[in-house]
Amino acid sequence: MTDLPHLTETTTLRRLVEYAGASGDFYDMHYDLDFAHALGHPDLAVHGLLKAAYLGRLVTGWLAGRGRLTVLEVSYRGMDFRDRPHTCRGRVVSTDGERAELELWGEDDQGRRTTLGRAEIIYEEQ
Repeated sequence: MTDLPHLTETTTLRRLVEYAGASGDFYDMHYDLDFAHALGHPDLAVHGLLKAAYLGRLVTGWLAGRGRLTVLEVSYRGMDFRDRPHTCRGRVVSTDGERAELELWGEDDQGRRTTLGRAEIIYEEQ
């Protein structure tokens, strides 16, 4: 199995606001600290789909033009919070000719896997 180089993103308040504007996801726990605290969260929560985008970035950055991402599936298993590192990791689990399947995951600042995923890629001739 081939491990992908990890990617660490620390989501700031600015990134949360930018993502909310781009996606239209203005749920209060992503920008209202009092609301997040009332729900029992220690800080503002990172959008789930933003964590999925980080996993997509991990794969496309690793491919670096050598192929394309054809499938990305993500499952959320825990919350991540602003200003804390979220580390994306992955590995190639199988190959078949020019196709490969990858196992992906994102870890919170305590090393817990909060986001699980898989991807399929196609290698392209250079």
